[in-house]
Amino acid sequence: MAAGTSSAAQRSLFAHTRAEEASADQSSLRYLANAGVDPRAALRVLELFRGQEVLSVGRQDPYAQTHPLTRDRIRAVEGFAAAVSPRGSADPATAYWYARATGKLSAFLRAPRWTLRRVRNQNDGISVMRRAIAEHRNANSGRAVSLMDSLLAARPQDPYWHELRGQILLESRNAAGAVASYQRAASLAPREPLIRAGLGRALLAAGRPQDALAALQAARASAPYDPNMLRDLAQAHAQLGQAGLASIATAERYAITGRMDDARIHATRAEATLPRGSSGWLRAQDILAVR
Repeated sequence: MAAGTSSAAQRSLFAHTRAEEASADQSSLRYLANAGVDPRAALRVLELFRGQEVLSVGRQDPYAQTHPLTRDRIRAVEGFAAAVSPRGSADPATAYWYARATGKLSAFLRAPRWTLRRVRNQNDGISVMRRAIAEHRNANSGRAVSLMDSLLAARPQDPYWHELRGQILLESRNAAGAVASYQRAASLAPREPLIRAGLGRALLAAGRPQDALAALQAARASAPYDPNMLRDLAQAHAQLGQAGLASIATAERYAITGRMDDARIHATRAEATLPRGSSGWLRAQDILAVR
């Protein structure tokens, strides 16, 4: 009886959750239409999940699912998209930043030769950025930096061009140049934690752990769950002789990435080193309490 009651309550909760998820789908489609984006774009996203359910479609219990089944969601989206047209046109700024983000990802993920072939004879900003990344990945750092300088000549106040230039310089082992680029980027976008984290990494490479610590702590205040930032933060503490704080930063990095056994090892070290009741000691207790 107890098991049956529990199951019924769970199924009732999941049914409510599915209704909320279906409502969220409808809201998202309206938002797309109001923003001038074709709602059928949502179909392309849902198609990625088609057939990904654990059980075959015929064997699934829809009342034991927290989301509508993909086939049902696709059917609902198709019906709504057929009835609603985009209102107006998409914001040109949104289209630009989307193209810039996808272009940057493509240049880092695709083979450099593929990228260079695609942007040959194209001199718009996004194509030049992709070419710079491809040249960087081909270990032609001089050419990559020259291309970034041409982009900055056109958009000198763009923090993300400065940030990318800093990344190229840092990965090319020019720490001093990377620090200058990251500092300029951080001054233009002081609330961007990834830029602050990049600045901290560059300062570490330049042998300035105290300055790196300040930049990394600023990044952590806005984005505390970035494993790369926590790795650099631990390194900064270690270089400054703060072993306990280095241990707790390392423990938190392992905890975030799911390596709890390693996290407990470093949390135990932090607990034994840090003053009892301090912030770091309490964070170590939180990790050790997880079972």
